[in-house]
Amino acid sequence: MAPASGLAASGFVESDFDAYLASHQQKDLLRLLTCGSVDDGKSTLIGRLLHDSQLIYEDVLASLEADSATQGSAGSRVDLALLMDGLRAEREQGITIDVAYRCFSRARRTFIIADTPGHEQYTRNMATGASTCQLAVILVDARHGVLPQTKRHSYIASLLGIRHVVVAVNKMDLVDWSADRFAAICEDFRAFSKTLEFGEPYFLPTSALLGDNVVDGGDNLDWFDGPPLLEHLETVDVDAGVDLEHFRMPVQMVSRPNPDFRGFCGTVASGAIRPGDEVAALPSGLGSTVERLVTFDGDLDVAGPGRAVTVTLADEIDISRGDMLVRRGDEPLRAHELDAMVVWMAEAKMEPGSSYLLQSTSGISNCTIRSLRHRVDIDTLGNEQALALGLNDIGRCVVASNRELLFDPYSSNRTTGSFVLVDRLSNATVAAGMFIGAASAWDHSPDAALVRQISEISDAERAIRFGQQPCTILLTGLTAAGKSTLATALERELFDRGKVSIRLDGENVRMGISRDLGFSAQERSENLRRVSEVARLVNGQGLIAIAALVAPNGEVRQRARDLVGADRYVEVFVDTPIEVCRDRDPHGLYAMADNGEIPRFPGVSAGYDRPADADLRVDTSAQGVDECVAAIVRVLTERGFLRGPSTP
Repeated sequence: MAPASGLAASGFVESDFDAYLASHQQKDLLRLLTCGSVDDGKSTLIGRLLHDSQLIYEDVLASLEADSATQGSAGSRVDLALLMDGLRAEREQGITIDVAYRCFSRARRTFIIADTPGHEQYTRNMATGASTCQLAVILVDARHGVLPQTKRHSYIASLLGIRHVVVAVNKMDLVDWSADRFAAICEDFRAFSKTLEFGEPYFLPTSALLGDNVVDGGDNLDWFDGPPLLEHLETVDVDAGVDLEHFRMPVQMVSRPNPDFRGFCGTVASGAIRPGDEVAALPSGLGSTVERLVTFDGDLDVAGPGRAVTVTLADEIDISRGDMLVRRGDEPLRAHELDAMVVWMAEAKMEPGSSYLLQSTSGISNCTIRSLRHRVDIDTLGNEQALALGLNDIGRCVVASNRELLFDPYSSNRTTGSFVLVDRLSNATVAAGMFIGAASAWDHSPDAALVRQISEISDAERAIRFGQQPCTILLTGLTAAGKSTLATALERELFDRGKVSIRLDGENVRMGISRDLGFSAQERSENLRRVSEVARLVNGQGLIAIAALVAPNGEVRQRARDLVGADRYVEVFVDTPIEVCRDRDPHGLYAMADNGEIPRFPGVSAGYDRPADADLRVDTSAQGVDECVAAIVRVLTERGFLRGPSTP
């Protein structure tokens, strides 16, 4: 049976059905979800989108009209939310409980929409629906604005790698189509989401009930000049940023239809592959050359992300389900202990020490939650200490697997970077997880057999002897910002004042305790960890530690603060402009980085997280060395580090 106005809306061609099917096979596919707080109009929006696009079949529309009279909540109008809320409990309560999917096609592309529940109780269902989506439509009730569940769903969408966002401010008819109200909600959303990894959100005022700005602009929002929702969905570029370089294909099955054919079936997770390319099978590491890319419709010249294909190789090597094909020389990460974010989906709490089954593209393994680093505070998007994760909590933890896992960071590959945790007894999925990277030495607990030795000299005795309180001063900033110069001058100033300090200069550290480290993000993190451990030992002896390091990662600097102790930690941001740093650079490092000779160079080919909460900011391009040192000494004096105990 045809839709209400025929098949013309979807581009049906009666004269050439094969051409019609072929044209639809070439269309882009956009997976999207609607999310937000309860009763913000998610189901109604999808129903309106399908209705006004003339994509609801006549018998379905007739059924909706009949059901609206007895179960609807739209007054005399057809309750289009009933199109998505099909469960009896959903219709009785007027809410969405489970994820509902609808697929439809337009001239430009095909869409799969996931309608996800807004209730906090069903957050796990929302996370499930979002896991495969490229775009999120986040609804906000114009009367209520940004609510806690709006923030939770936005955070989960960002966490799950969704970078394209439409913020649909719905029910504008209930606020008299107020442009001021719309602008205020947009500002609120921008303020809370500035730390989320979205692209620039598309803010859209709409009324799903009346249809304004869903398929057509309508007559009530003439002050808004952007395209309506459907037009935006048809034109948004969701393929930008797709990884075509790093080939990954988890093997799902070995195909042996006859003795003369042996192929490896799977879906390309990222990158592109062609016959003649050299690949390696992991975890064995054995290499071969791609011979054919086989599909039901014939062999391919190239297979890209999302393409299901059977790969045949020139050599007979041992590959089985759970292995991964990658381009030779471009392998994913390997680790037994992994740093990960999890969305907890079970009633029973997750506590460190708990054991689960971990399922990823590497197969199924036994795992233990080694530690819980923090829980996310949804209201502030900050991190808070926690002993456990409860239902719908989001946290960062260290997961230890009984076998080595192959993975990529979730931020670079959503397929090889994702996993789920499964309860051993009930076989229920209890968490969705995203790999961040291999767990670092920051996360390793000391051997239980080791006991920290306590000095017989008290802190008070050391304070009397040295006339000071111990602390660690971290001078952080770009290369050639003046960190080492300030550290040297500060050491001299403290010495002249009769204080006792030790200077941990970055270059000296690299020539000694960190001589085995390079300059990757992980190695820079480990370098700061080692310096922080030394500084803590130095502080334990009553001395002041002065560390001068680039330390570009803000989160790692926070871990250094936690390790040393916030009460003993002073962070000085040497905020010298990069242009000045380039001019000063005595070794030509910036020029080498510009030419690609030095990879991952902060400020050039790698980022530097500017400290937002440093204890002191100085600029050596505008302040002299003596002025900067005096400012540091004032901070140390104000915090009581440059005097002994108040009473002998």
